[in-house]
Amino acid sequence: MNNKTEGRIIKSVAGFYYVLFNDEVFQCRGRGNFRKKKITPVVGDWVVFESTNPTDGYILDVKERKNELNRPPIANVDQAILVFSAVRPEFSTALLDRFLVHIEDNGIQPVICITKMDLIESNEYQLEIENYIKAYRKLGYDVLPTSAMSLAGMEDIKPIFKGKTSVFAGQSGVGKSSLLNALMPELMLETNDISDHLGRGKHTTRHVELLPYGEGLIADTPGFSSLDFVEIETEELSYNFPEMKERVSDCKFRGCTHSSEPKCAVKEAVEEGEIPRFRYDHYLEFLQEIKEQKRRY
Repeated sequence: MNNKTEGRIIKSVAGFYYVLFNDEVFQCRGRGNFRKKKITPVVGDWVVFESTNPTDGYILDVKERKNELNRPPIANVDQAILVFSAVRPEFSTALLDRFLVHIEDNGIQPVICITKMDLIESNEYQLEIENYIKAYRKLGYDVLPTSAMSLAGMEDIKPIFKGKTSVFAGQSGVGKSSLLNALMPELMLETNDISDHLGRGKHTTRHVELLPYGEGLIADTPGFSSLDFVEIETEELSYNFPEMKERVSDCKFRGCTHSSEPKCAVKEAVEEGEIPRFRYDHYLEFLQEIKEQKRRY
C-alpha cells in the first residue's frame, strides 16, 4: 500500500506506532520533522500514513484531536470507565471526584464502575456504598456495580462499549485487568493480588493499547493514583461538577467561587440537601489546591 490513507493508532511502543486500517495493523514510524514541530502522536490519534508493507510505514500527519488525556496519554476518547473497588482498596469518593473533574474537563463522558461488590463483608458498609451509588446516579452519572469473580453486573456493562472508544482508568489494584479479563477472556491480562501490607496493587499494565471489543474499542491503561489540577483555573472548577454548573447563573455574583460569597445558589443547594455535602467539601478542597498551585507557579 503506497498511497496515503487514514488510520488510527492503537498502540505505541519504543518509537513505533501501530496503525489500524481496514482490520489490518501497520507498524509505522513518525515523520522526521515531527520532533521539530513538537508533534507527538499518541494512541487514539487519527493519522495520515503510507506504507509499502505492514512493518514499514510512515505517519505523515496527525489529525486534529477532539480531546486528549495526558495520564494516560490517549486521544479521541468517547467515554471513560472509572473503575473503583468497593473494598481493597476501600471506595474513595474524594479520589473518584478528582477523576470525575479531570474527565469532565476533557469533555469525556464518565461511567462509574464499582468492582468487588461481592467482597463487602458488613451490612453497614453495604448500605454506605449503596447510598453513594444512589447519590452519583441522582447527579446524572451512570454507575455500574460489578464483580469480576461472580460476573455480577457484566451483562449491564457490555452494551455501553458499542460503537465507542472507551478508556479504563482508576487507582491501582481496583481490578481493571480482572474486569477486562471477564469481558474479554482471550486477553489473559496479567493481574496481581493486592498486597495486604501496602493495601494497594502493583501496576500490571505497561502501556496504553486500544483493543477491539464488539463494535467498539477499549483502552487498557497503566494504573495511577493521583491527579493534579494544573490545567484547571479556579473559575473553571465548578463547571466540572454538573450539579454546580447548572446553578452558576443563579448566583448573585458573576464569577462566584461558591466559597465565601453571599447569595450563592450552590451553597444554598448544599444546605437544602440538593447537592451532596461530600461533593461540596471535595470541591472546596480542590479549589484550595488550585489556588496553592497558582501561588507556587
